[in-house]
Amino acid sequence: MLKRPVRGQKKRKEVHKKLKPSNMACGSSEKSSPDWFDALAKKIASNLDSRPSKGLDSFKCVFKMSRRTFEYICSLAREHMAVKTHFAFSNGKPMSLYDQVALALNRLSSGRSLVSIGDAFGTSQSTVSQVTWRFVEAIEMNGHQHIRWPSTENELMDIKSQFEQIQGLPNCCGAIDTTHIVILLSTSKRRTDVWLDSKENYSMPLQAIVGPNLKFLDIFSGLPGMLNESSLLPYSSFYDKCQKGERLNGKKIKLSQQAELQEYVVGDSAYPLLPWLLTPYQGNDLSQTKVDFNKHHLATRVVAQRALARLKDVWKMIDGVVCRPDKHKLPSFIFVCCILHNIVIDMEDEVLEELPLYHCHDPGYGQDFCDSADVTASVSRDNLALYLSERNHP
Repeated sequence: MLKRPVRGQKKRKEVHKKLKPSNMACGSSEKSSPDWFDALAKKIASNLDSRPSKGLDSFKCVFKMSRRTFEYICSLAREHMAVKTHFAFSNGKPMSLYDQVALALNRLSSGRSLVSIGDAFGTSQSTVSQVTWRFVEAIEMNGHQHIRWPSTENELMDIKSQFEQIQGLPNCCGAIDTTHIVILLSTSKRRTDVWLDSKENYSMPLQAIVGPNLKFLDIFSGLPGMLNESSLLPYSSFYDKCQKGERLNGKKIKLSQQAELQEYVVGDSAYPLLPWLLTPYQGNDLSQTKVDFNKHHLATRVVAQRALARLKDVWKMIDGVVCRPDKHKLPSFIFVCCILHNIVIDMEDEVLEELPLYHCHDPGYGQDFCDSADVTASVSRDNLALYLSERNHP
């Protein structure tokens, strides 16, 4: 199952329903209250031996989001999760929507086993599995609009402006990077090496194009780990659209009287150099102009590294090793974790100020190199490097 870029208008829905108190001891009512939030967070933190981080209350520490964002996510999941199946705690008390969403979010964010989550919530591992999958279906269906390529010129201009403020790269529309979701396959399923990557891990790569605010603009996953960055790229619809001139086809800017620069994204040396994908110069014997370009380039594309590192740090189910996953469902779990990452940003959640920024999202994986270089792209990169040099050293 391949995840394709999604189009649609971003909607920030607020949940304005008045919440009523509930008894958390054996589950909650369909509506909730501040007491419910606190009791739930403390209960989970106690059972999972989780301690509040500095600056975060127990709820934000457990769920990595504010209560306002939690309620918005509940509004996205409500309709789908209310259909057909009714879940209950081990004592027979029915689970409310809030209970189910809390369980699913904790499963995705903690990365704990089904048994551990079940013990924390007072339910079976089977219920944990079913509730989590029902939640993933709901968010995949009703939250996909939070991951989309900018649909208006003003949105794209804003992204370009923010990128240029980072390190001066003009007309840049995104940063691309790939991370590996490492998986542990059962012995009976290890019949092929197609899932083995360059580090001899079974994995599923996730390719992401990231905006200056660490928001995912486009993601692609679902293929086996044998594909590195350069070989994975052509399978994505992002590549297909760019090659056909359907994306990154906006207004060119003048770097000089003779040179123009089209819209592009930046990526590391593992990617091919293309007119719409600018990579750094390779080699040790580089001119000062090229060295300076590489510094600007690295400082710009670091947003993709930070976004993927935060994704894995917050949504730990896809960090570390995913134990015996259903490879047909795993892309949906990855997709939903990316949606949730974006929702926290779209909601301008105050928890963002407390989340750390890391760069490393693929520990143990070294830098790959791709020698493929388009001639036109090489000229564009040279022109941009010269432009930056002249501007910084007039």
